Amino acid sequence: MRLFTGISICPDVVNHLSRLLDHLRPKAHIKWTPVYNLHITTNFIGEWPEERVQELIDRLRAMPPRKPIEIAINGLGWLPNPHHPSALFAAVHAPESLAVLAKSIGEELQSLGVPAETRPFFPHVTLARIKEPNPLVDLKHAIASLPSVDFGRFTAGRFHLFHSCRGPAGSVYTHLADFPLTET
Repeated sequence: MRLFTGISICPDVVNHLSRLLDHLRPKAHIKWTPVYNLHITTNFIGEWPEERVQELIDRLRAMPPRKPIEIAINGLGWLPNPHHPSALFAAVHAPESLAVLAKSIGEELQSLGVPAETRPFFPHVTLARIKEPNPLVDLKHAIASLPSVDFGRFTAGRFHLFHSCRGPAGSVYTHLADFPLTET
């Protein structure tokens, strides 16, 4: 099973991002993220044996409680850069506690044998992937002319374990488990 942990985005912010995607999709023939897959990845796990999923869930459930995290989705950008982009993203603005959460999850995952992440934590919402060279002039003009790139804010009170299943229309992300940040 291909797994990752992440934070779901509240419906109001998803609605704003959905309208943005509806506006931008006709501007470029790239692989747009379906609205139902929008999320913030905290940790990539990769392939994980199905028979060990409960062990993974139990380990993540045992993490100490922490405060909910205020998150704002504001701004757009290109990875790795606007000159040779491989992805279009919406920027995530959050306190250091989001990075601390990702680090804590990563430490738990490492204790189960998941390799440590080598790249710095960079929270974002992937809106599209660019697999091959593509003229993006119309898309870049459409982005530059947007009246606002503020998509809203929400409080994350939990993170999730997701299963990424590849299908004919692309990947579909399914929640396998929820992990509240605070004790209930």
